Amino acid sequence: METRLLAIGKLAPAYREACDLYLARLRRYGPFEERQLRESPGEGEVQRRLEGNRLIEAMSAGTTVIALDRGGTAWTSEGVAKALAQWRERGRPLALVIGGASGLDQRVLVRADHRWSLGPLTLPHQLARVVVLEQWYRAWTIIRGERYHK
Repeated sequence: METRLLAIGKLAPAYREACDLYLARLRRYGPFEERQLRESPGEGEVQRRLEGNRLIEAMSAGTTVIALDRGGTAWTSEGVAKALAQWRERGRPLALVIGGASGLDQRVLVRADHRWSLGPLTLPHQLARVVVLEQWYRAWTIIRGERYHK
């Protein structure tokens, strides 16, 4: 199953190193591509709209889109694994979408098939990317019955 992470902005070196660790692990389970899209200047709505344009352009037709959004559903690690197993059975490509510092444009949220919240905490979007990749890796280990998840 092909999975793509679409994220706004480049990562600082420490976050890049952590993401690369999980990306290498994830690629053992199938194709996984990370696309970093350029941050837009400005703030708030203007920034979200410009970044939303880039994210929407990067989404392929027929892809199941999971948007990271604090207003989404907070899943347990087991819940992520269960959802991933169902999506895998459908065989459609997946896209995990992480916005920039101003969040996601409403058009991206409308396009999303699912909205995933990492909980009520406010996380820097760079750290959120690390958490998403770690949880995605954890979900795969749960599905495969590997010893990572405790």
